[in-house]
Amino acid sequence: MQSVSVRQSSRAAAGLSRCRAAGRKPAAAHRSWPWRACGLGPALLLCAGIACGADQVSVDAVRQGSAVAVRARATLRAPLDVIWQTLTDYDHLAEFIPGIRRSQVVDRHGNTTIVEQAGRAAFLFFTYPIQVVVRSEEHHPWAIRVRVLTRNLKQLDGGYRIERIESTDDRFVLRWNGIIEPDTPLPLFITVLLVRANLQDQFLAMIMEIERREALRAKAPGG
Repeated sequence: MQSVSVRQSSRAAAGLSRCRAAGRKPAAAHRSWPWRACGLGPALLLCAGIACGADQVSVDAVRQGSAVAVRARATLRAPLDVIWQTLTDYDHLAEFIPGIRRSQVVDRHGNTTIVEQAGRAAFLFFTYPIQVVVRSEEHHPWAIRVRVLTRNLKQLDGGYRIERIESTDDRFVLRWNGIIEPDTPLPLFITVLLVRANLQDQFLAMIMEIERREALRAKAPGG
């Protein structure tokens, strides 16, 4: 079994945050996958120009057959509604999630949203264009399940889960867990590294956007 793990504090992500504060995507944008968008979506964001609530971010990727099992976790300070609204802002994911060039809702029915996304992933000299249609099943306000429906990912089955830290109203653990399998002949050890690197970028970006929106809300009159 092959496993790749990264753990970093908010301070380590300060460079990413400076890009966000300046209204730019980070330089690593070319390395990120568009799936995190919809439940991933997805990612993602810590301190530098804005207040930082994320204590620690961890991202792990483990080989599972011909696919990669990935887990991401962060503890952050923000209201639940801000977290949920950011995770489900599918039409604007391309504005703050690296690697996503386009993200558009094409259908909604009940708690299910169909999203079409385009972008690309890259690692070292490997690049992989992404064209997917994903189904996002929302279980408000605690979980989002994401599955690929068509295009060029063999497998994407995962999503977000939000967990309240006991006895608090604005401290939560945000998790993303899932199985990802690109439709590509890349060596599996490269696939593991590529998936982990791109998921890390997207997860950090999502967290930073949540914190940016919370900072704006707190500064607004009556916030």
